[in-house]
Amino acid sequence: MEYDVIIIGAGPSGISASLYTKRANKKTLVLYKDKSGLEKAHKIENYYGFKDGINGEELYNIGIKQAENLGVDVKKEEVIKIEINYEDANEYRFLVTTSNDVYKSKTVILATGNKKNKPKIKGIEKFEGKGISYCATCDGFFYRNKDVAVIGSGDYAISETNDLINVVKDVTILTNGKKVPDFRADNVKIETRGIKEIKGDSKVEEVELDDGTNLKVDGVFVAQGVAGSSDFAKKLGALTNKDNIVVNENMETNVEGLFACGDCTGGLLQVSKAVYEGAVAGLAAIKKC
Repeated sequence: MEYDVIIIGAGPSGISASLYTKRANKKTLVLYKDKSGLEKAHKIENYYGFKDGINGEELYNIGIKQAENLGVDVKKEEVIKIEINYEDANEYRFLVTTSNDVYKSKTVILATGNKKNKPKIKGIEKFEGKGISYCATCDGFFYRNKDVAVIGSGDYAISETNDLINVVKDVTILTNGKKVPDFRADNVKIETRGIKEIKGDSKVEEVELDDGTNLKVDGVFVAQGVAGSSDFAKKLGALTNKDNIVVNENMETNVEGLFACGDCTGGLLQVSKAVYEGAVAGLAAIKKC
């Protein structure tokens, strides 16, 4: 299905953007999976328009309902990949793959917040850039014909594994005690034991499991949980700074037609800032359609 604008995330910034694009008669799709950080707010008293404050979950649900009432397509589907549509880049520049379908869009707005899916495993931070990677598309080439591991058990981990299997020698999916994914390939193993530590000298050399067993690997790709905005941005070649997406005054990245707004751009992590940036991104995306 084709859209003018696809927005990833249903929080204040994503919904704000959708209200502008839909009112401009642009075919708009909002995709979301995980709960928003807004839902964790017990009471919000510093946002305009609510004399007694408002519960975060209530504000979140009101926003989604407002978009739906305006005619925005809102779907609860996990986005696992966003790619440049090279076959039809002049019309529909992006391909957005979810756990259910594949969509085409002229523009994409990233608004999933700043997710921190880094597992609390000893050695992760020590070896970042030295064998620890967060992007198979970006770094898979460096592990040609080598043994690697992917940490994760969901659709995002499977997507990362698929990007690696034709490049590396072998992939071991480390579920870290989580549910075993329904995935099979000749050069893919699945390991369910928990991860104790990632070890090495100057770079990653092995993963120690919780029973003391050591798995020899040349690299580890972290794909835990659901992909966040910065994950998608990096895969598309957008600039980031400490996991914040770099944007211009129109909330556009260095990738034409790709916008970002809300917490994923850093700065003030407030609803008011998210709503403002969503409005700017929405208005800018309209001009690209």
